[in-house]
Amino acid sequence: MAQSIDMPLEKQGAKEKGPSLIGGACIIASVCVGAGMLGLPSAGAGAWTFWSIVAISLTMAVMTISGWMLLEAYKSYDLKASFNTVTKDILGEKVNLFNNLTVYFVGGILLYAYITSSGLILQDMLGVSSQISSILFVLVFSIFVWHSTRAVDRISVVLITFMILSFVFGVSGLAVNVDFAILSDSINSNASYTPYVLAMLPVALTSFGYHHSVGSMRSYYGDEKRASKAILLGTSIALALYFLWLFSIFGNLPRTDFVPIIEQGGNIDALLGALGSVIESERVASAINTFSMAAILSSFIGVGLGVFDYLADLCKFDDTKQGRGKTWAVTFLPPLVLSLLFPFGFVIAIGYAGAAATVWTCIIPALLVYKARKTNTDENTFKAPGGNAMVYGVIAFGVLTAVFHFMSMVGFLPAFTG
Repeated sequence: MAQSIDMPLEKQGAKEKGPSLIGGACIIASVCVGAGMLGLPSAGAGAWTFWSIVAISLTMAVMTISGWMLLEAYKSYDLKASFNTVTKDILGEKVNLFNNLTVYFVGGILLYAYITSSGLILQDMLGVSSQISSILFVLVFSIFVWHSTRAVDRISVVLITFMILSFVFGVSGLAVNVDFAILSDSINSNASYTPYVLAMLPVALTSFGYHHSVGSMRSYYGDEKRASKAILLGTSIALALYFLWLFSIFGNLPRTDFVPIIEQGGNIDALLGALGSVIESERVASAINTFSMAAILSSFIGVGLGVFDYLADLCKFDDTKQGRGKTWAVTFLPPLVLSLLFPFGFVIAIGYAGAAATVWTCIIPALLVYKARKTNTDENTFKAPGGNAMVYGVIAFGVLTAVFHFMSMVGFLPAFTG
């Protein structure tokens, strides 16, 4: 994933000021928040406020540590080494092939979900069909990924800033109208919440699925310690935004109002439509819509960068205009075509992504660091916390999250129906 770390269209090796932590943190946060912001309210409707907060807090902690495990596993390799290179070297060809398939599947299905959602939101704004809107969205905004990581850094900072401003304005409008009876669901005294937490975990895991960008962060900063700080800051920004978002949504939209949204697969236009029915101010509603579009765009660019760099390394495309054009095609065209042919619900897509993502966000990072520690015993270099107990804990979390998803698919876990 390291192909585009330095500006490929400029002279390599130029002396520049080192990248700031906030720039890298914004890339990590932008990868997370699109899926999380737009998927968590519907996914967490059954668990509701308290248990949703518990689920995403636990997930954030585990996913931050598993990202640090990847950094530790990378530390004996060249800064340009990717997830693909390190996994093949430490765990072997067969494990690496399976890991590659899950990385591409998750990255592709996230891009697919963002492309589909952007089309649904933009069709009314542009006055064209959702399919045409999706095509225009990809053609215009994937250019930042094609250009360089520095371009993604710059646009990510702009988008995160823009998201925060529209989020603050929109959430402030929601927050002043929060009804604590709705937030606590006190009107349903006999309601059950805990049975729905397990089915929520795959979407929560996807909400912190930045791991395909870890190699990019390490190469971008030049060392593991600075990259680890950017990762922690990025996941913390995402978690804080999730808290505020869920508080505002669950405090305004009654639990039972999520039933028709869930029936439509958790599509973003359905969620925004339901919110519009309870928001009295048109300016607040516009701010929420603007925030949602910015969240999709920032995550599209952030996820696109990770998949782009990963496929560039995997396919051995060179770092030229022509080579990057090939990488652009294999990164963005498959999810665009699938989005046009087979659109389906946003939360459904995110759930599938979460189940597959357990492989390369939890299981593989833990296995990599477990084996790497046997050959690299230098205690003075970067090391993820928790020892082997944390390694086993991360693996268990990943396996159980995948199991919960498949249990939910076949009806072994309760589904919220109102």
